[in-house]
Amino acid sequence: MIGTTLEERHAGERRLSGTFIVSGAASGLGLSVAEGIRRAGGLPVSFDLRTPPDSVEHRVVDIADSSAVADAVNSVAANHGPLAGVVANAGIDACGSFSDVSVEDWERVIRVNLMGTAALVRAALPHMIEHGHIVTVASTLGLRALSEATAYCASKFGVVGFTRALARELSPRFSVTLLVPGGMQTHFFDGRDERYKPAPDAVLNRPEYVADAVVFALSQPQGCEVRELLICPSGEPSWP
Repeated sequence: MIGTTLEERHAGERRLSGTFIVSGAASGLGLSVAEGIRRAGGLPVSFDLRTPPDSVEHRVVDIADSSAVADAVNSVAANHGPLAGVVANAGIDACGSFSDVSVEDWERVIRVNLMGTAALVRAALPHMIEHGHIVTVASTLGLRALSEATAYCASKFGVVGFTRALARELSPRFSVTLLVPGGMQTHFFDGRDERYKPAPDAVLNRPEYVADAVVFALSQPQGCEVRELLICPSGEPSWP
């Protein structure tokens, strides 16, 4: 139905069951995904450096630390049994010209966004149920490059390539979805220089809308997959 509200769509959504790990779920898109999973009947567990609201079970973990991620995944599986899926959402940025961004900041973007995604998937696979679901979160800047965003673009282009290869490798045992979101109304842009923030008149998606699309992908019946999903505000400047 054209023009339906988020609440109206929720009323008819499919149900989920089982445990889902969501990285970067203390706020923003990750928190909205966790809340959407819980609302649909699943059990979300947040992996984040910060603590989410009390409604979401969590593990405080640095997603860039592969050993810590593996330990946290093992802990969740020990407490809740096999995993129904993971949503690798954690992401950071380091804006600025390539020569001005410090080596440490540039490489941490790669470690969190790309290596952290791979670490979470690697740790989760041995614990996932047959036909469990993996969702990775790239960006429109994983398909289209932007000046002074070399670290972010490199990491998100990497997520795109990793996910497409992973889908071929894991099919049909596991479902794999590549999520490509555009700009959202989150704290992602906080703390940036003004020139790297969305324009004051920018129209950004609510994270709940994007999370709703993630739950849609997770709720597909066995044998049906949403392989790639690009979702952005109607006025998205970075796509196409």
